[in-house]
Amino acid sequence: MKTSDFYYDLPHELIAQTPLEHREKSKMLVLDIKTGKTEDKTFENIVDYINSGDTIVLNDTKVIPARLFGHREGKEEKIEVLLLKQKEGDVWQTLVKPGKKMKIGTKVIFKENLLSLEVIDILEDGQRVVKFNYNGIFNEILDKLGTMPLPPYITEKLEDKDRYQTVYSKNLGSAAAPTAGLHFTKEILQKLEKKGVNIVYVTLHVGLGTFRPVKVDDVEKHKMHSEYFVISKEACDVINETKKRKNKVYAIGTTSCRVLESATDENGIIHDMAKETDIFIYPGYKFKMLDGLLTNFHLPESTLIMLVSALAGKENIMRAYKHAVEEKYRFFSFGDCMLIK
Repeated sequence: MKTSDFYYDLPHELIAQTPLEHREKSKMLVLDIKTGKTEDKTFENIVDYINSGDTIVLNDTKVIPARLFGHREGKEEKIEVLLLKQKEGDVWQTLVKPGKKMKIGTKVIFKENLLSLEVIDILEDGQRVVKFNYNGIFNEILDKLGTMPLPPYITEKLEDKDRYQTVYSKNLGSAAAPTAGLHFTKEILQKLEKKGVNIVYVTLHVGLGTFRPVKVDDVEKHKMHSEYFVISKEACDVINETKKRKNKVYAIGTTSCRVLESATDENGIIHDMAKETDIFIYPGYKFKMLDGLLTNFHLPESTLIMLVSALAGKENIMRAYKHAVEEKYRFFSFGDCMLIK
C-alpha cells in the first residue's frame, strides 16, 4: 500500500482559515459505510443520525497555549518554543526555532521575566528537553504569555482562542485541538442526551505528531507518534453495555477512535487504563469497538485519511472527498465535518 494512494487535489481556498460564527452551522457530509452513499447536511442534523441507546465518545482534552516567544539570555534574537509534552514537573519536551543556537545549558527569557527556561537535553530528532523556572502558577503564566499552536496551514490570526477549544474541554495537555469536537454546542449535547444518547468522555492529549507527514512510500513502514490517554471504568462500563445491547458506539474524532481501539481487547471488551498509544490504523485494520465516526476532512497522504479509509473503505472516502471538494466544503481544523455511519 502506497502513501500516494491517499492523495487528492485540494484547492488552497478550501482550507478553512477561521472558525464559523456558529459552531453547529458547519456542513456535515454523511457517509454510509455499507453503500458508500453520501448526504449533504449541516452539523446540527447529527441529532437525527445517532439513535437512543447509542453512545458517543468525546475527547475532553484542553489545548494549552503552547507557543512561546522569548530571547536567549543576553541576546536580542527571537526564540520560538513550542511545548509538546510534559515529562515531569517543570520539565517539558519542546520544539525550538532556531534550533542551532539552543545548546545544552542555553537559557531563554520570556516577557517581563515571568518565565525562563534552560535546555537540559537534546533528543535524536532535534527536540529539546527544557526545565522552566518561574514564580507563581505555571498554567496562569502560560495563559498570559503563550499563544494557541495553530496548525501550519492556518495563517490568519485567531481572534478568540476559545474557538480552538471544544465546549467540553477540561484536562489541560494538548498541543492541538481534537477538531471534530469543535462543532458541538452545549445545546446539541443536551438534545442528544434528551434523545437517550449516552455521552462519555475520554482524555487523549493530542501531540503535534498528528500533523507529521508520512515520508515513506510504503505506508506500513511509517512510524506512528505516541500520545497519552486515559479512559475511566465508568466510561468503559457504559461502552460495554452499549455493545451488549447491540447499539452503536461513535467516536467523536480520530483521537477518541484511537483511545477506543487501543483500550479494547480481542474479545471486543474495553478496559479502563492510562497509558501511551502509538496505534496506527490504515486499511486492512479490523476495528474492535468502533461503529461510526465523526471527523473533519484530513490532509492528503496523512495518517488520518488512512484511518478513515480503514473504517469506510478507501474508494468510498476518495469519492466522498471528491464530492466535498466539488461542493466547496471547508477543510481541516476549522472546516466542515463528515459523519461515517
